[in-house]
Amino acid sequence: MVVKKRCLLWDYTNTNTCPQQMDKVNFNGPISSVSNWNSWVPPELKGRAPFRPMIHLERELNGNEWKFILDSNQPIIHFFNEPERNGISPQKAADYWHKQVIPNLRNQRHKKLVSPSCASDPNGQKWISDWMNLVKESPPDYLGIHWYGASSDEAKKYIKGMHKRFPGKKIIVSEIASISRKKEDVYLFTQRMCNWMDEQDYIFEYAFFGCMRNMPDNYVSPEARLMNPDASFTDLMNKYMNQQPWK
Repeated sequence: MVVKKRCLLWDYTNTNTCPQQMDKVNFNGPISSVSNWNSWVPPELKGRAPFRPMIHLERELNGNEWKFILDSNQPIIHFFNEPERNGISPQKAADYWHKQVIPNLRNQRHKKLVSPSCASDPNGQKWISDWMNLVKESPPDYLGIHWYGASSDEAKKYIKGMHKRFPGKKIIVSEIASISRKKEDVYLFTQRMCNWMDEQDYIFEYAFFGCMRNMPDNYVSPEARLMNPDASFTDLMNKYMNQQPWK
């Protein structure tokens, strides 16, 4: 039986420049959902997989972006992406959570909610701990986390540690990738992490970064990309959407 846990991070630029590539995605394998870090659904998805709307930053709490969130028929919504790096304090995020997100999305629309996904550095860890404490009366349904690095052992250790800190929450690893510049190391990292995360009951979903023609910076390894600059899929993408277990 196929375990569907792999979210496809489909950058919004694909919708503008190569939407036809979505037709080549295998949705009958381990791909569980699609996200574009936005509140709006990429039209080229055509309902072939669940979409994960995101309240990326404060702008999604207003205007048309908030209306997209309110009108969404999708069951799971992400709340804030690395807020600790975008000037949003745990208290401010908790205020939005209590006054806007919980009343409108959980109470009225019965959505499942993902916590803010913070970086794995000390600032990110402190931020999410402070926020989880502030919302303990109305906690999220899932704990969102990010992890970037070169060691699969360190990645597993971090994810296990977050599960131990918040044992009642299933985890969504909403961004993960290798930063190694060696192709064989990137492939081994991705293979090991996919096979391991597929087997962990407490990991609900995970998303490897990323399916886009142009990476936003040089942090993630070029070898980790799932799409080439010409919009064709990389070998890594073909394995990500087709192989389970990853060979």
